[in-house]
Amino acid sequence: MTPPHLTTLPIRALTVDDLRHCADLSEDRGWLREEHKWGLLLTAGRGYGIDAPDGQGLAAGCVVTRYGPPGADPELAAIGMVLVADRYSRQGLGRYLMAYICDDVLKGVPLALHATPYGRPLYEELGFETTGRAEMLRGVFRPDGATPSTVPGSGSVRPATAEDIPGILRLDAEVFGADRTHLITRLPAFTDRLFVAEDSAGELTGYGAIWPNMDTHVVGPLVARDTASAQALVTALAATTERPLRTDVDVRHEGLLHWLKDRGLDSVFFNAVMTRDIPGLPGDWTRRWAPLTVAAG
Repeated sequence: MTPPHLTTLPIRALTVDDLRHCADLSEDRGWLREEHKWGLLLTAGRGYGIDAPDGQGLAAGCVVTRYGPPGADPELAAIGMVLVADRYSRQGLGRYLMAYICDDVLKGVPLALHATPYGRPLYEELGFETTGRAEMLRGVFRPDGATPSTVPGSGSVRPATAEDIPGILRLDAEVFGADRTHLITRLPAFTDRLFVAEDSAGELTGYGAIWPNMDTHVVGPLVARDTASAQALVTALAATTERPLRTDVDVRHEGLLHWLKDRGLDSVFFNAVMTRDIPGLPGDWTRRWAPLTVAAG
């Protein structure tokens, strides 16, 4: 029998039961399996996929993370992990999946994504515009002798407690520009370390986390009021692990980027930050230093 044309195959919702197939799809395209990250994305967000007509896992897949008040229409949605199995590439499957997500599932919703150079032309054809850039860094962090618990000038950094969650949620909504309760409340279970920064009066001014991803620890999210606070959070987090660090930093934060490179992290590559139906990411970019993961915006 002649197999159906790929762009007529049904698109279905993915669940955590599809985690292995999602990781297989990542590996098929030369990406890391990242099962820990896939688990978060499939529970905090919604996955969409196309079963391979040969019966071998997924032919394509992606995840969507919606943001906004619970029960209301999303104020913003991030699209990530857009992947097509190598044996089905260059046959229109990625465009078919993305058009369905953008024009049917998320019709009328402002959209954001981080694009590789390979995926950028497709997203431009779908109406996305480049509104920023993020630089991925990776390496073994070399501390400069600063005390991990202090912020130069005033303030301190300490491990977060359950009592800090309401304050983190308020700060995150202010900085990110949309409610992310369903994502942020998962951080204590998802991350290995979660720290907060306080000023001299004890007011929460930032927070940061590291989470395990294969052989590295990813620094993110990272929210801080200034460069010194961001550096203090990274220093405190790095002191808790012997793994190499990985993070994605908004290129406008030149001071933090230079500081990280001076301490052993190397540039890996750049992603374009792209948006549709919105001029750029909402919120306060000056306090948003690194995302939890680029797949979730």
